[in-house]
Amino acid sequence: MFVAGNFLSAVAMVLHMLLQAYIWVIIIRALISWVNPDPWNPIVQTLNRLTDPLLDPIRRRLVRFSRHGGVGIDLSPLLLIAAVYLVDFFLVATLEDLSTRLR
Repeated sequence: MFVAGNFLSAVAMVLHMLLQAYIWVIIIRALISWVNPDPWNPIVQTLNRLTDPLLDPIRRRLVRFSRHGGVGIDLSPLLLIAAVYLVDFFLVATLEDLSTRLR
């Protein structure tokens, strides 16, 4: 069973690295949005494709909860980062615990 434990440990490590990289993608996307980037730039398009599927539902819910249609500050990247950290801490810790029990 140690092989399954080592495999789960490796999966947990890779998942942790991917989630951390995605957090940096969200941060870069938020920083680039402050300078009004060219929408035809391939880097901007890639960042939009990577983050919009998760940011758009959060934005729709934030607008629904605000009284006057918005506060002028986009808080969706901050909420998405918090959600990714929650998934990272919960899922990676669970996989690591399971891998140590299988060893």
